[in-house]
Amino acid sequence: MRKIFCITAVLFFAATAFAQTKNPVSSALKDILPGRQKNIIAAADAMPADKYGYKPTADQMTFGHLITHIIEANDLFCSKVAAVPEPKVEEAKESDGKDKLVAGLKASFDFCADALSKADDSKLGETTEAMGGQQVTRARLALALSGSWADHYGMQAMYLRLNGITPPSAKK
Repeated sequence: MRKIFCITAVLFFAATAFAQTKNPVSSALKDILPGRQKNIIAAADAMPADKYGYKPTADQMTFGHLITHIIEANDLFCSKVAAVPEPKVEEAKESDGKDKLVAGLKASFDFCADALSKADDSKLGETTEAMGGQQVTRARLALALSGSWADHYGMQAMYLRLNGITPPSAKK
């Protein structure tokens, strides 16, 4: 009887694990999104409007440009990963005010949440056009998307700290 119970338990847990990993990459992106969204938007909110033109050195982008870059990356990567069309939105410009840029940033994350809700791993092997016309797999863009969220927030955190502001993830 004990062997039957153990075998049944193993089969149950194996079936549960399989069901949980049917779309491991797409599911991981969906799981990562809320935390990244929260920190990136909070960092954009934390930077004062008059500092959106700030850049640490002459060769670096302004904070406002960084926000436009995040918006564009979200729209492109999320559409490509999920195999859905990019949203038709007015192009964000670094000269736009903070309120407009933060609204665009929030909209880009809303789009990502919607797009990624439609994503599944069965399409990750397909190729699609990326920046500069390069053909890459949707899987490569999924990895780029996740990495871009970390990279972009790291940049935001650096810009905030250089302006005496504690980044959202470092607050207690």
